[in-house]
Amino acid sequence: MSKGLCKSPALASTHTATSTRRQVPFIPRFPGHRQKMTSLESLPCAMSRGSAVQAVVSPSQGEMGTAHSSGAGTRVMIIGGDGYCGWATALHLSARGYKVAIVDNLVRRTFDLQLGMDTLTPISSIHERVKKWAEVSGNHIDLMVGDICDWDFLEQSMESFRPEAVVHFGEQRSAPYSMIDRTRAVYTQQNNVIGTINVLYAIKEICPDCHLVKLGTMGEYGTPNIDIEEGYITIEHNGRTDTLPYPKQGGSFYHLSKVHDSHNIFFASKAWDIACTDLNQGVVYGVRTEETMADPALINRYDYDGIFGTALNRFVVQAAVGHPLTVYGKGGQTRGFLDIRDTVRCVQIAIDNPANKGEMRVFNQFTEQFSVNDLTKIISTEGAKLGLDVNIVSVPNPRVEKEEHYYNAKCTKLRDLGLEPHLLSDGLIDSLLTFALEHKDRVNMDLIKPAVNWKKSGVVDAMTNAAVSK
Repeated sequence: MSKGLCKSPALASTHTATSTRRQVPFIPRFPGHRQKMTSLESLPCAMSRGSAVQAVVSPSQGEMGTAHSSGAGTRVMIIGGDGYCGWATALHLSARGYKVAIVDNLVRRTFDLQLGMDTLTPISSIHERVKKWAEVSGNHIDLMVGDICDWDFLEQSMESFRPEAVVHFGEQRSAPYSMIDRTRAVYTQQNNVIGTINVLYAIKEICPDCHLVKLGTMGEYGTPNIDIEEGYITIEHNGRTDTLPYPKQGGSFYHLSKVHDSHNIFFASKAWDIACTDLNQGVVYGVRTEETMADPALINRYDYDGIFGTALNRFVVQAAVGHPLTVYGKGGQTRGFLDIRDTVRCVQIAIDNPANKGEMRVFNQFTEQFSVNDLTKIISTEGAKLGLDVNIVSVPNPRVEKEEHYYNAKCTKLRDLGLEPHLLSDGLIDSLLTFALEHKDRVNMDLIKPAVNWKKSGVVDAMTNAAVSK
């Protein structure tokens, strides 16, 4: 299957912690001093990076939306809750009665400042977001600002909140960013792998019954010339049979960090009797969820640049501003895709149906498969409905990847548990094109060009190329 539908069967409390141990590449560590973590339930407000944050009382636990809330009341810590997937997930769960805490070091925002980039949709600060959510919904989200690679901070956070489930989005998520230079390759591996090991230890030592829901990526599998199973494959070799983790072929230092995560989780689940779900997610698109559209201050980010923006996001913005769609190479690169509205439902489904103790369960989290060329055709068709004249050009591929290949990945487990997907053909205009047209005056044309070349990683001008996208 090469494309189409996958047919395989009140800020009531805030805490800011800082680390004196790690540095983001070329950025000083977050300023301040370490604070002792006290009970989140007893903190009326806190100071964050020198700015006062007013407390907002949470008067009710009313629900928004129509999704079922079988897990209402479950205590869920969302690591990376200020990010694209994390923010939408935090609001989705909070609206349905889950007790949510966001843990984030806010470094994704710092990357934009470093590289001269910005989200297409203007986003509020995390403190403003959480405060507005309390005002809009009557539900409060705990906020802890700090770095999970700082063990003291993570330990205190876990002890204070005592989660029943941890959703781990808190990693450097860009393949191009990991290929800019040696510093960022090392940072990506250190941040992602060590952070995940810390989370595993925190569950083992503090909340052993906690269920880990970890965001992986379909990119771990690469593009093998056989069907991609959901996490495991049964092999017969020299007369013997075994079921083993599916072979991994990461295509960047970012993807390889996710591979290392999966191996570490597989080991820890068996060694420490931890319940783990690894969500190998495809390419996510869309801005709209019920909750993020409830107020302008809640809007999600939309990355369209050559480092953090996906091909689909870049194509939509290019169509909106009259720039030709820039296809890398032949355009036969095929991947799994899903709407952000399905991402949040997949995470909820995983929480509501936890893995067994001692099990690392793997779900392939996507709903459709498309090649790059398929995407350009869909955008051309949908853009024409809005009066857009969409042109397509091929540019040299900055990545090291197959441009034409077999791709057939299985994705049945989440559907078996009740996922009802949104399809790209039904939601492209609503989910993406309208936002791109509304905010096209914010587009920096230089940022939609290729920014990082896989074969030139580590050259002296790599940082400049990333910042200005020459």
